Amino acid sequence: MNTKVPSDIQIAQHAKMKDICDIAKECGILEDELELYGKYKAKISLNILDRLKDKKDGKLVLVTAITPTPAGEGKSTTTVGLGQALNKIGKKAIIALREPSLGPVFGVKGGAAGGGYAQVVPMEDINLHFTGDMHAITAANNLVSAAMDNSIHQGNPLNIDTRQIVWKRVLDMNDRALREVVVGLGGKANGFVRQDGFTITVASEVMAVLCLSDNLMDLKNRLGKIIVAYNMDGQPVTVKDLKVDGAMLLLLKDAIKPNLVQTLENTPALIHGGPFANIAHGCNSIIATKLGLKLADYLVTEAGFGADLGAEKFLDIKCRYGDLKPSAVVIVATIRALKMHGGTAKGELSKENLDTLNKGFENLAKQIENIRKFGVPVMVGINRFAMDTEAEIQFLLRKCKEYGVEAALNEVWEKGGEGGIEMAEKLISLIEHEKSCYKPIYETEASISDKIGTIVKEIYGGSGVKFSAKAIKEMKRLEELGMDKLPICMAKTQYSLSDNPQLLGAPKGFEITVNEIRVSAGAGFIVCLTGDIMTMPGLPKVPAAELIDIDENGMVTGLF
Repeated sequence: MNTKVPSDIQIAQHAKMKDICDIAKECGILEDELELYGKYKAKISLNILDRLKDKKDGKLVLVTAITPTPAGEGKSTTTVGLGQALNKIGKKAIIALREPSLGPVFGVKGGAAGGGYAQVVPMEDINLHFTGDMHAITAANNLVSAAMDNSIHQGNPLNIDTRQIVWKRVLDMNDRALREVVVGLGGKANGFVRQDGFTITVASEVMAVLCLSDNLMDLKNRLGKIIVAYNMDGQPVTVKDLKVDGAMLLLLKDAIKPNLVQTLENTPALIHGGPFANIAHGCNSIIATKLGLKLADYLVTEAGFGADLGAEKFLDIKCRYGDLKPSAVVIVATIRALKMHGGTAKGELSKENLDTLNKGFENLAKQIENIRKFGVPVMVGINRFAMDTEAEIQFLLRKCKEYGVEAALNEVWEKGGEGGIEMAEKLISLIEHEKSCYKPIYETEASISDKIGTIVKEIYGGSGVKFSAKAIKEMKRLEELGMDKLPICMAKTQYSLSDNPQLLGAPKGFEITVNEIRVSAGAGFIVCLTGDIMTMPGLPKVPAAELIDIDENGMVTGLF
């Protein structure tokens, strides 16, 4: 494996992009359905869904992963590379990804445009302002905050209990200083003093609502249902009560339209929406997914973090609301990450170690088991790194075979679509020979505690659930309000199957502690907070922003 691959930004800057109008034409989008944002980006009018409504859907393929580690897994890279590989073997494929957030871009995690020779371009634009969707969502969210504080200032006609305000302002940036703030300081003219806070834009319920809406009017209806506070009688106060659902819809009228770009190999890419995968459902929009299924024979998409988080929410929330039926799931694994799960220290990952690889396989096996519980065919994509030894590769392939799961070596980072041909061919064979019998793992009519218990026992492998007194009180309130028959969105650490990030591999016998329960009434799910979930990240000691620059010729440097 060649280790002298240029940086992601260098590769992206040498891409031979096609005019976006040509990309659109090749995948069946009409000229009057395209809204151009320069030569290489466009939005797609929602009218296209009416035109294509009777067209047969393609096959839906989800890319997920083992439990993430600092060693890296490569879901986005695999998604891009798999789409390219499918086109290389003569299949009509489109990919669908989430939009990157500026917080990780300038922080530590990086963007979400793939890597190496499996990227979406124009990479700089996608990772920065793109088509303005993040800014629209930020504005819509903060309009609600402004309207609510104004309503309180203007006599509080909705009788809002300022001790029970659940809505926060947002900013698409990592800024820990804004996690807890006080607003209304400076005297009577500035409103009432109260404690407030900021979350990052991608954690806003507006983002989740946008990504789960079917159309413009569904978006308005969902926005109106968002609960911002409770009144003195304990009843919910909604966006519709504040009478700003129409104004929010206006701010989001373009953001709801999917964005069209391309990969390095000119495979069409729909990049739309980007909810957090721990506090929300971590998938791109239903609209983009459904559109991709109408335009292609194969739509390859991803869900955030490991299969216990992103894939579970994709299958239990997104597929339920979107009436989607996935044909197959690809679980991305790396030998490096599996060795970490087996006990190898990060600094020792370059050394061959079949013992820790064998122990770490338990995590992959658990995630395979999780997908099978949904009745969906599954395979493994082994994302190859330069330091992987032949003995380790063969050992992992043999372990997968013994476990009864198809596995393919994945070299798309270094070789682009060419490096994913084996994976693409095995995926096609899997879809053709194994029928998907997808079904969610719980019924929404079950109680909140039973639904949470099912996820903990069946997906995480835990023994049970402990509820805080606060969580029990909130469950009771949701039952009284008739809001308990919604899907569950678990907010927990991505680094472990448990709620303890230090428990790697496939731990057993643990309990999950639910500290708090919130309802996202607009999005249509119940959020259960476990552990220490951060909705406004901070910057690291040396943020990526310090390495990013642009010269007098417009050449960007340091962006990965």
